[in-house]
Amino acid sequence: MPPKTPAKAGGGSKPASSSTPASATSSAAAGTKQKGNDSSLPMEMCSNSSSEYGFQMFDADEIRRLGKRFRKLDLDNSGSLSVEEFMSLPELQQNPLVQRVIDIFDADGNGEVDFKEFIQGMSQFSVKGDKESKMRFAFRIYDMDNDGYISNGELFQVLKMMVGNNLKDTQLQQIVDKTVLFADKDEDGKISFEEFCTVVGNTDVHKKMVVDV
Repeated sequence: MPPKTPAKAGGGSKPASSSTPASATSSAAAGTKQKGNDSSLPMEMCSNSSSEYGFQMFDADEIRRLGKRFRKLDLDNSGSLSVEEFMSLPELQQNPLVQRVIDIFDADGNGEVDFKEFIQGMSQFSVKGDKESKMRFAFRIYDMDNDGYISNGELFQVLKMMVGNNLKDTQLQQIVDKTVLFADKDEDGKISFEEFCTVVGNTDVHKKMVVDV
């Protein structure tokens, strides 16, 4: 079943019967681009943005470590990560939904992830993050047009990223139709965040959305 938008486009792949929102997800403030990837960049941005949600999820040492990781990924020292640079993150290399993750991280939609977006995105995977914020991130993976609902077509597209050619489109469509029918309690033909949580909320998917800093 699930979400919507990080740094440029995306695709991926996954197996048949396990193509559910829960199994899918678990396998799962725009800053101005600055030249010169100075080592002081992360802490400067931290001090300027300390009141923002993402920065509240990490202490000073964690921000420094994330800054070090960010600079290591930023091969051209541009102050922001391209899709290619972002995809070098070990945690994402084998994830068929990597492009969706990037799209969500890329809050301003400029095709790159700056340090503020990086911190805010990574905060969704913090051990301190609450269940609802993690569930909303998972939901957004499927909500590709960011309208607050998962349509039949969006669910098909995301699950197609996961299963690739392991299923015929007709078989995958049957799974999608059954999933929407099961989750869509108000019978409006789409899945709301509340309906998504009803189906996925009792799983441990949110517990798997944790990255060591």
